[in-house]
Amino acid sequence: MPVPMLPATLQMKTEKDAKRRASKPLQVAEAIKQWVVAEAMRPGDKLPSEAELMERYGHSKGTIREAMRILEAQGLLKTRTGPGGGSFVHEVSELRTRALLSNYFYFRNLTIRDIYQLRKQLEPDMVYHLAGRLDDRVLGELKAITDEYAELPGTAEEDRRHHEIALTFHAKLAEQSDNQLLGFIIRFMADTLSEVTTSRRLFEPANHELWAKGRDYQLRLLEALRAGNSQRARDIMSEHMQFAEKLMLQQELRVKRQFGGF
Repeated sequence: MPVPMLPATLQMKTEKDAKRRASKPLQVAEAIKQWVVAEAMRPGDKLPSEAELMERYGHSKGTIREAMRILEAQGLLKTRTGPGGGSFVHEVSELRTRALLSNYFYFRNLTIRDIYQLRKQLEPDMVYHLAGRLDDRVLGELKAITDEYAELPGTAEEDRRHHEIALTFHAKLAEQSDNQLLGFIIRFMADTLSEVTTSRRLFEPANHELWAKGRDYQLRLLEALRAGNSQRARDIMSEHMQFAEKLMLQQELRVKRQFGGF
């Protein structure tokens, strides 16, 4: 005998009820986050006990525990056992955040054009605002990065290493930005470009023109930043991004041909 179907309205209500029940831990997790912000709690501060949270939010022990597991998985709290243990507010590191974002894009086949579309927009504007604002210590650190890859790369592996070092120059610049979101995005793009270069073997064969001219752009940019010439810094970075995109696309094409991509 066939099982009778529920009326459509009742079936929709049942599905909504199920979703509502399933989302209870998420709702509690969000409520705890809002409470932490409202109380101006800082990393290392201890959260209320499980019993206190049950009373505060009016949910069962299972729901509270699942909510805490969600927050721990998100990296927003740490749990310690033993004397003095409990759940503590935890700050998500930028390194972990960039790694999670990288995992998100792992199967989305980002292209060189995708990456440089953003770099060409963001990095010239960033250095425009940094010109004349960097102290001698930071300028010295940036120059030291360019010194690390001053020698002509002799192998494809050396070329890959030079490329990674060159990207740390851009990440270091991004650390100086007052706009934290802008700095984060640029550092993430540097990470992503490094991963794309390695995973797609874009350093084979070595590209001496990309190494030489790319380093020259960085050295000229340092001069403009030191002199406080905002427009020149912007123009140099813009040219640098356009040049780098062009050669990276050519490199990608050569690698595809070399490894039978066509």
